[in-house]
Amino acid sequence: MPYHCPMPYNPERMHAAALYCSDGRVGLQFDDFLRNGLALPRYDRLCLPGGPACLAGHPQAHLEQQGVVDELQFLVEVHELERVVLIAHQGCAFYTARLGLEEPTLEQTQRNDLAEAASFVRKVTGLDRVDTYFARHTNDGMQFEPV
Repeated sequence: MPYHCPMPYNPERMHAAALYCSDGRVGLQFDDFLRNGLALPRYDRLCLPGGPACLAGHPQAHLEQQGVVDELQFLVEVHELERVVLIAHQGCAFYTARLGLEEPTLEQTQRNDLAEAASFVRKVTGLDRVDTYFARHTNDGMQFEPV
């Protein structure tokens, strides 16, 4: 039997996209932050392991980088994006498993990568508004810190 979603379709665009990690353990928190913390009730999503890390020049993410660049350029043109939000999160497996990093350098590398990725997004899209955040686990949820 098909599932019927009661939420109506809204054709109005928000002109924003978010690039973040595909880790399902943080997806609801990311959605909450984007909706309630940044007042973006709808936005285009680009999700993959490590999220913005693929735009920070890591050789291990070369193929992902080109795919994300193509998608961002498409969305800027067709969906008329004006803003991109980049989110990295504490303990990301892309950094620990694929890049082999651990604390104390892990978080600083992620923060540096956010700055590098933001600069790269501005360069390849022509957008000025690229916001970066680091998501940290807390005892009662997740805290999003501007970077």
